[in-house]
This record gives sequence, structure tokens and C-alpha cells, in this order.
Amino acid sequence: MTIKVPYGKSFLEADIREDRLAGVFRSDLPVAAADAGSEVDRALDAPIGSPRLEDLAVGKRKVVIIASDHTRPVPSKILMPRLLERIRRGNPQAEITILIATGFHRLTTREELVAKFGERIVDEEKIVVHDSGDESMLVEAGTLPSGGKLIVNRLVMSADLVVSEGFIEPHFFAGFSGGRKSILPGVVSRTTVLANHCAEFIASEGARTGRLDGNPIHRDMLFAARTAKLAFILNVVIDGEKRIVRAFAGDCEAAHAEGCAYLRDLARIRVPLSDIVITSNGGYPLDQNVYQSVKGMTAAEAVCREGGVIVMCASCSDGAGGESFRKNLSEAASPRELLERIVKVPRDKTEPDQWEFQILARVLDRHTVIMVTTDCDHAMLEAMHLKTASTIEEALEMAGEIVGKEAKVAVIPDGVSVIAEVLGSGGEMR
Repeated sequence: MTIKVPYGKSFLEADIREDRLAGVFRSDLPVAAADAGSEVDRALDAPIGSPRLEDLAVGKRKVVIIASDHTRPVPSKILMPRLLERIRRGNPQAEITILIATGFHRLTTREELVAKFGERIVDEEKIVVHDSGDESMLVEAGTLPSGGKLIVNRLVMSADLVVSEGFIEPHFFAGFSGGRKSILPGVVSRTTVLANHCAEFIASEGARTGRLDGNPIHRDMLFAARTAKLAFILNVVIDGEKRIVRAFAGDCEAAHAEGCAYLRDLARIRVPLSDIVITSNGGYPLDQNVYQSVKGMTAAEAVCREGGVIVMCASCSDGAGGESFRKNLSEAASPRELLERIVKVPRDKTEPDQWEFQILARVLDRHTVIMVTTDCDHAMLEAMHLKTASTIEEALEMAGEIVGKEAKVAVIPDGVSVIAEVLGSGGEMR
């Protein structure tokens, strides 16, 4: 059987004998909306738990729209013009700033902004790229439930109306993306991100894909969104082709909760515990670096037998994705040694990128990970305790040497779009 896995802006293909294939597992999303614009308009016309955006905008002079950065496949060319129009419909004199939520990522370039919004919006609207390390941009706004300082972009805290766009997908430690994440980690300081992403929280069983209840990371994020007065969100669920399936608009908590509930059952996949799991980060833009690719690996981790092999297809054309991330993995004697060090780090001493190398070390401690890429330095990847291959076939040959030539292979084409759970031998969930 020929399998097809997203990679960069294209796909990788490979042939796998059917008797070795445990299955190809995808989320069960409906077909994309026939008219994406009309679907977004529908959501904006009937917001969840909130007045319409144009009504909220009445009398609001300083308006901030928080938009995701270059690492997120949010269809902003559809969303942003509608948000701008609705706000100006309610208040033609509104002073609107589009604030790019970079979180802990590198700053978004002009070229990436044009690709995201189009030339007209970039040329005509005021756009500010958030820098979590620039103290002149930031102001203290309180204390998180976890005890960390909440320090937020001052444009947000001084705004009369705060709005955000985004998309909802399963998230490997926040439960789901979207909604409150526009504030934390989107437009807060490094100090706040580090407090929220501490070793204790990342290790919590509540901080897993698809979980909001009992998730300490989500609790902090929701508090931050309410403190920053995030009044209205426009979030979408997208398919593997990055097309809009469903839109959710309204109150930052109620609309997000409804979007997560809609996606939860559709995204859940039941996979037999497997010796080899092939997956990806859904292609560009989420597979630009190793840092982001950890997300897709966690879907495979959930259903891969201990000692098994995860084959991760990701371009990683932007390299490791974080110097602290690369350095800590490369300098560790082993993933186990790194894990043992991280769990001793106090909540207020979290290092940059610690959460990401903590999760990758957890995956590597139990599994072999083979990165399939032709766009990234293999020597760098191997120094980070990852194995490398240039094709899926090559990776499967390597995997066969580890777990046996006849080992069963499960394929999850897009690891970031699913909530993966193990299906027991009797058909029951485990």
C-alpha cells in the first residue's frame, strides 16, 4: 500500500506491505466548508456567549487584534479582513493595531506577514510584532494561579477592546490550541512563559493532548486571558489542507470550549499499540523546525510500544528552532540524564525551551526517533540523540534493524491534528 505523509509544502510517499500495516489513522473531520468566508460570517453573526463584534466595538477607541505568527497555519487572509470590517462597522474611528503573537518564537518577518495577510493589510494596517524579551513592550498585570508573574504586552493592557484570531487543534500539553493561548504564551513576557511551562506542569498527567479539565497549564492561560480582558475570539477548525471546516466566534472561554468540544470526538483516533509509528507535523508551516516537530511525535508516542520506533517526517528547514533547545539535547549524555536534571528544576527557575526538550527527552527515553528530512543538517539532528534518514523507506529499513523486519507499522499522517489513544487487543480503549 502506498502511504502519503505531509512534508514541507508537499508530501513524502512510501510503499508498505499490507500485512505489515496496522492501519492509516486520521481525524474524522467533515469536508471543508463549501464557502469559507460564509462560514466565518455565520460565526460572526451569531457569536457564542457574547454580543457581536461590531456591537462590542462601539465607543472603543484603541483596539488590538492579536494574530498568530508564522508558525501557525491560521487562514488569516479570510479571518483578518472580516475582523477589521466588523470593528470599523461598529466604530469607523477605531485605532486598530494588529499584534503578532510570537510567544517564545523568533520574530515574524515582513515576507512572512505578507504571506499571512496579503500585501494590502501589511501596507495599510498598523502591525506590531510582539517580542517577549523586550521589556519596553511589557507591563506587569498580576500573578498567575501557579504563582508566576503575569507580564503582558502593554498594547493589550492599555486597549479598550482586545480581539484575537486563531485556530483550534489538539495541543500536546495545553490540551487544545486557540482561544486563551493568544494571550499566554502569545503576547506575554519570557518570564511568564517560563513560569507557566515549568517542569512540574509539563510532567503533569493533566497536561496532555485533548485535556483541559485538571490541566494546570490551561488554568494559567485562562486566567491570563481574563486578566488581559480578551473580549472576543474568532477561531477556526481546519482540515489537512488548511481549509476551514468550522468557525467559532464570541467569548474567549465559551466559544473556545464549544470549538474544543466539536473537535474532540472528531480528532480522536484509536490505534493498536505498534512497534513502528510513522507521522508528521502536518507539513508547512508546523514542520519548519525540530522544536515544533515534537508536537507530532507525541501523537506517535501515545501509541508506540516502549522500545519501538517513531518515524517523524518533517522538513525542519529552519533548523532546531531554538538554541537552548538544541544545546540542552546535544550536551546531554542521554535523554534519561536530561530528564533527571529537568525534574529537579524549581518552578521559578525554568530555562528557555525547557518544556520542549523535556518532552522530547521523555519521548527519546522510551523510543527511537528517526527524523526523515532532506532539508536539515543530519549531523545536528544526530547530536540531539535523533536518528536520521532521507526517505521513509530508509527509515523503515533502520527501524527493522531495531524492532524486526516484520514489525507492524501504524501511520498517522498528521500527528498534530489527532488525539491518539491505544486500542486494546480486544477492541477496548486502554
